[in-house]
Amino acid sequence: MSNAIDQFSIKLQYWFPAHFISRLVGAVCRCRIAAIKNALIRSFVWLYNIDTAEAGQPVPAGYPDFNAFFTRELKPGSRPVDDSPTGVVSPADGTVTQIGHMAGQQLIQAKHLTYTLPQLFGGDEVWSQQLSSGAYATIYLAPNNYHRVHAPLDAELREMVYVPGRLLSVNARTAEVIPGLFVGNERLVCHFDGPLGLFSIVMVGAMNVGSISTAWAGQVTPQTPRETSRRSYPGSEPPVQLSKGEYLGEFCMGSTVIMISGPDQLAWHEELRPGSSVRMGQRIGKLTHDSAT
Repeated sequence: MSNAIDQFSIKLQYWFPAHFISRLVGAVCRCRIAAIKNALIRSFVWLYNIDTAEAGQPVPAGYPDFNAFFTRELKPGSRPVDDSPTGVVSPADGTVTQIGHMAGQQLIQAKHLTYTLPQLFGGDEVWSQQLSSGAYATIYLAPNNYHRVHAPLDAELREMVYVPGRLLSVNARTAEVIPGLFVGNERLVCHFDGPLGLFSIVMVGAMNVGSISTAWAGQVTPQTPRETSRRSYPGSEPPVQLSKGEYLGEFCMGSTVIMISGPDQLAWHEELRPGSSVRMGQRIGKLTHDSAT
């Protein structure tokens, strides 16, 4: 019975006007009527057992709306960033759903389900070829997690790609049963150059994700028209450079981050596996000897 209910609830997502619902949720979350926004924040804190002691401002008075609370900064020192020269840190708080090395350009979404780099990158064969056979880690951000994304390494932005798509839930259950979930959902692909060479951070949208923002471009999604767009860096702009642990972007509501490195550059810590919890700044891997010299 439970399996039938799961299947029905997943299929139901296809029938919902997800983009409209996400815009509606976004509007409610931006409400600045004190009584409403305070009730939303207090209810969320209670429902998800949020550690408000980490919040950078008083809760709820320090936040003008629910969005500001959801994407809140933390108090200094709440997420120490590993400072070892070869250390690779988690870009976000969350749960590792997949981690390992690609078979060519193929990544694992869940048991028996795979997808490819060209699909994830919006059809880009050039970047896909450069990162082929590299390492990857998929981190799911639940509603109770800290929702800012940070640089896992010192990095310089090379390209940002918006890829339109659906807004289906990306929790573990959905990922196990919907083929091509991550490559079908709306997403923002950020390609970087770092001490290990080229790597990418993909921020995957999901149901009720009202927007995705970056440190350098502000709010990027939702975008109109909803068509793939690319922006190369540096262009007329100064270079976008991030230090390890520096703020990269954020989700308004929960979603998934996928980190992908080039081949023979990165080794994940052996104890990390699907189901492992990670925190931003935590050392999750190291550069190989060749890449660190």
